[in-house]
Amino acid sequence: MKGLMGKKIGMTQIFDELGVVIPVTVIEVASNVVAQVKTEEKEGYNAIQVGYGEIKEKNLNKPKKGHLDKAGLSPKRTLQEFRVESTEGFEAGQELKADLFSVGDSVDVTGTSKGKGFQGSIKRHNQSRGPMTHGSHYHRGPGSMGAASDPSRVFKGKKLPGHMGSEKVTIQNLEIVKVDVERNLLIVKGAIPGPKKGLVTINESIKQGK
Repeated sequence: MKGLMGKKIGMTQIFDELGVVIPVTVIEVASNVVAQVKTEEKEGYNAIQVGYGEIKEKNLNKPKKGHLDKAGLSPKRTLQEFRVESTEGFEAGQELKADLFSVGDSVDVTGTSKGKGFQGSIKRHNQSRGPMTHGSHYHRGPGSMGAASDPSRVFKGKKLPGHMGSEKVTIQNLEIVKVDVERNLLIVKGAIPGPKKGLVTINESIKQGK
């Protein structure tokens, strides 16, 4: 498995050879640097730890600062591991660029969805509203709360109003339609989670086009 972290730039559209419009999302993957290489002999599995995003040194805690100093890296905002079949070709301090992926690759993109605050059950769970006429005074409420004296409670997991969005979301099997190595951009087909400038993780697809 290979992967990178990046910043969502936004959506646009491009045209293929036949003139068909393809909606795409642009992701900037600059400043991905290998912070640590983990091997099966030492840690029990093969992985690379990648640092992404610049941050002021005063905002780092001591353990993280010491860890990055050991790899000879400048302060990084985020550290993340990516499992790999083999660690050959990777070393601490190595910069990973957009050419890690190729046009046609299938990827899974993970991000934090846009937060929408506290929402009712109609918007949050797509429930239907009550009647608006004939004397009804119940329009956008959550509905019946349960049964009778048995079980005398509302079951866990009932779809009720509450906090909506701002959760980890993964979109699978997105196709990479263009790789801009000079500007470190990946252009993927379709939409990805999160707002503009949001942090996203691009992984090699686990389903490979299924």
